[in-house]
Amino acid sequence: MIKIGIIGATGYTGEELIKILIRHPHVRLTYLAAKIDKEQPIDEIFPYLKNRLSLKCEILDIQKAISKADLFFLALPHTISIKVAPILLNHKKQVIDLSADYRLKNSNVYKKWYEVVHKDKINLKKSVYGLPELYREKIKNADLIANPGCYPTSAILSIAPALVSGIIKCDSIIIDAKSGATGIGRRASMSFFYSEINESIKAYKIDCHQHMPEIDQELSKIADKKVNVSFCPHLVPMNRGILETIYLKLKKKISLPQVLKIYERFYKTEPFVRIVKADSFSTKNVLDTNFCDIGLRISENRGLLVVVSAIDNLLKGASGQAVQNMNIMCGFPEVGGLL
Repeated sequence: MIKIGIIGATGYTGEELIKILIRHPHVRLTYLAAKIDKEQPIDEIFPYLKNRLSLKCEILDIQKAISKADLFFLALPHTISIKVAPILLNHKKQVIDLSADYRLKNSNVYKKWYEVVHKDKINLKKSVYGLPELYREKIKNADLIANPGCYPTSAILSIAPALVSGIIKCDSIIIDAKSGATGIGRRASMSFFYSEINESIKAYKIDCHQHMPEIDQELSKIADKKVNVSFCPHLVPMNRGILETIYLKLKKKISLPQVLKIYERFYKTEPFVRIVKADSFSTKNVLDTNFCDIGLRISENRGLLVVVSAIDNLLKGASGQAVQNMNIMCGFPEVGGLL
């Protein structure tokens, strides 16, 4: 049994972490903190937790946090974790960061996309990108996990088998992505009021979204050469879920059964990736789960492999994957608390 702290406990990802961890058989929540006006019982903030978790959510006191827990989830806004993680790591705590602060290995790229100088380059070098399907062995021995972004998780899992097998070209990857409103976090902004997003679909940050360099970085590692994707995200009027349709140019003619075999072999032992029929695809099938569903189609006349993927942006796209990483780090069953 290990003691767990969540810093940023009142955001969407912090809340999802609480939901998962209170039913996890091998951990105990011992510290909660958030940017709040005053200390408050967590079951007053989230009343459905009454009689399930009797713990106060506090204003962050880093020294108190260190004394209370062994492993910390940082569910903080981008650019904030780099101020907190180094202190925890210096006190021999394990850290799983759900922000982007340790994902981009090039600090100049981080500065370009997040407009902040990275001030923890030592730990940036040590951080492990927390996509279990690709980096499980490194995650096992890590003290700092950079939990992937939601869009990149869906995109990388969708494209990786095709890149590894060498069946696609790297210079024409197009990602059309759609996300529910929780993807932007729990914050007040007129752009995300109900009356602004209801009965509408919105394309935003076209080919300039901050998740693009993360996708490029990881796909470039897999391909062993530079990959630059075209990425167009959309906001759709639903609470949660991501659906991505990805267009990949084939190097030569290949049949759908052959491609299915490549993907099924690649993910054969993965507990949270499912290869499903692409003609029956919905975010509802992954809602409230840690699964990534992937469907495949061949467009023969255009020489395209079309990959469709779906995840719950708050689970496999954030908190569920973070717990999956914790399970691997701590030697727990990887599916612990997630099935």
